[in-house]
Amino acid sequence: MNAALKALRYVHRRTALGPTTLSLVQEAERRGIPVLRLDEQSLVQLGTGRHQKRIRASITSMTSQIATDAAGDKDLTKSLLADAGLPVPKGDVVRRADDAVRAAERIGYPVVVKPLDGNHGRGVSIDLTTADEVTRAFEEASQHSRRVIVEKYFKGRDHRILVVNGELVAVAERVPAHVTGDGERSISALVDEVNKDPRRGDGHEKVMTRIKINDHVLGILAKAGMDAGSVPALGQVVYLCDTANLSTGGTAIDRTDDIHPDNALIARRAARAIGLDVAGIDFIAPDIARSVRETGGGIIEVNAAPGFRMHLQPSEGRARNVARPVMDMLFPRGAATRIPILAITGTNGKSTTSRMVGHILRAHGLNVGLTSTTGIYVNGDRIVEADASGPWSARVVLRDPTVDVAVLETARGGILREGLGFSECDIGLVTNVQPDHLGLKGIETIEDLAWVKSVVVEAVHRNGTSILNADDRMCVSMRRRAGGRIGYFSLRGGADMPDFLREHIDAGGFAVVREPGAVDGGEIVIHDDGDSIHLMRAAEIPATLDGLAEFNVQNALGAAAMAYAQGVPVNVIRMALSTYTTSFEHSPGRLNVFDGHGFRVILDYAHNPAGLQALGNLILKMKPRHRRIIGMINIPGDRRDDDMREMGALATRYFDEIIFREDPARRGRKPGEIIGLLVEGALAAGFPEQKITRILNEDQAAGVCLRMAQPGDLVVLTPTDVEGMWQQVLDFRAHPAGSFDVEIERGGQAGTEQAETWRKSA
Repeated sequence: MNAALKALRYVHRRTALGPTTLSLVQEAERRGIPVLRLDEQSLVQLGTGRHQKRIRASITSMTSQIATDAAGDKDLTKSLLADAGLPVPKGDVVRRADDAVRAAERIGYPVVVKPLDGNHGRGVSIDLTTADEVTRAFEEASQHSRRVIVEKYFKGRDHRILVVNGELVAVAERVPAHVTGDGERSISALVDEVNKDPRRGDGHEKVMTRIKINDHVLGILAKAGMDAGSVPALGQVVYLCDTANLSTGGTAIDRTDDIHPDNALIARRAARAIGLDVAGIDFIAPDIARSVRETGGGIIEVNAAPGFRMHLQPSEGRARNVARPVMDMLFPRGAATRIPILAITGTNGKSTTSRMVGHILRAHGLNVGLTSTTGIYVNGDRIVEADASGPWSARVVLRDPTVDVAVLETARGGILREGLGFSECDIGLVTNVQPDHLGLKGIETIEDLAWVKSVVVEAVHRNGTSILNADDRMCVSMRRRAGGRIGYFSLRGGADMPDFLREHIDAGGFAVVREPGAVDGGEIVIHDDGDSIHLMRAAEIPATLDGLAEFNVQNALGAAAMAYAQGVPVNVIRMALSTYTTSFEHSPGRLNVFDGHGFRVILDYAHNPAGLQALGNLILKMKPRHRRIIGMINIPGDRRDDDMREMGALATRYFDEIIFREDPARRGRKPGEIIGLLVEGALAAGFPEQKITRILNEDQAAGVCLRMAQPGDLVVLTPTDVEGMWQQVLDFRAHPAGSFDVEIERGGQAGTEQAETWRKSA
């Protein structure tokens, strides 16, 4: 157990946010501001898309680089503050020990020696009164910077004043690491006792830091005529560090309510003089409640990225929520913090629906970040080419500072692997739930699959909208878990409308329904709050192929519902859908039609039985217009054997010639195994064996289909490499008169690529 706890503590120290960053993150979360961690350290994005701000500890998106550089140059800091009439110690910058001694003698003892660009009190020595002390201090400071400051020592107590956006928000008196003698134990033993305080940890792990007896501490003790084994008298306070930084074991006492107005004004003006939005002013004063104009003292340093620990959890006094004013500065009251997130999931149709929604929102003048199975797109430009339907791609969009709205295709695999990539969404839509990907990652039934996909609508916030397919029983069952108001879309309008949907509409509920009409495809009508708004005829959407492609009518219903719920005007939705086509540019791999070779080619990613059935219904409607239907069919290798047989059997309903091929990534299957199962299904359905062709290679299979085609035929290609196959279709040239050779197999044992040479006259 101890070893396990030690390992976990190490992981926590390595990955946990520091106290400053953590306080800002927690304040953001309290306000409902999205938080995205951008690295393994403390770089964090607050808000999403174009509303985002970034922090790294107390450095913010508004922190000036010039101001940060000025604060890091202590000599420049003093010069800027002195020019502003603020009290700072006199001093010089030196490069050699003898120059440091001469500077100290010129300034007058006591002096301070410190690195020009140091931090956290490293290399700082104070209250030096002799040349030997200055020489030793120079050697220590020069280990941290080639240039060293020698300046007048201000006597008094050390304070840190925190100024945010020009306003003083907290003051802490910092007390150097120390122990109090009991007359019995040594300094080393007393340090061990102090370090038992549960508030102390390593580094910035906890509100205070453990004291370490190092060379600097031993030097301080030696200066006082002591060492680690010395036994201080009862009540004797022994200081162990020159500086009061918490990082060296110091403690803090809250003095926010005690500061004199003059001292507060000096601190505010110092932050403005340097130009920092968040500044830590190191302020020496004998009594912070009295003006340093009377008592002496002043500013010895201005810090960019000041730590908040001493204010959040002081050793004594009232804790101050100093993260609040920082968040007020980054996100003033009423400021937007997040871009709308529209998430789409389902078994089939989610890619097309996502693209339709993106097309509508772009027509509305918004810069759209879109994720899909073909990549990540920002305002129509593909920035990543990949299957980008998981949480990583969602985060890419949400991190993009140019994006106005995110449209996220959200697939089952990403949800199971690592969730959604966002904590909540404005609109969630489920297209359908079909028995696909069953038997993988513990998802054995369609109910299991529906439970996974319902995560998207469960993530809809209370002011958002969950949109469900009213024609799919598994989608309808999600309404009990869905967030926000419930909306539906349905192909079953008129007399076929389900009773629950009719009751929903009659009660003023929101739905987009295809009502029966005199023309193909029917009428798309929006029902909301008792009103019925005619949107358009389904046949007016080019992607529906005059209303014949019913699955694209359904996708358009879902897209219109999402856009309407997002507040897009009806006329914009109508215009955008009327310009959405089945072109490869609008929807790659989804019902792309090409008519340039004397026969029609349809490219569609129908990769499961439900997808093939939807495509097949369109093919049956188109069949009277074509002489012969040729189909290239495949199914991914991670599907169940029965799914593969079902896919083969389904293909026989729609095609006159079937070319079965295999996915290049067989996902554990042996070469030819997938084709064998597809053929089993086709033969069991009674399809003639001589009409079946087996080809393992995708490109070769597509080439055979295209070469088989004659004028009046319809060729249907279901690709894995969508872009490669579309280019193959574009580049195809009819074979010259004569014959050509293709390695295939027609009939016989499935799975053999090197088969008889089939010669067919062009």
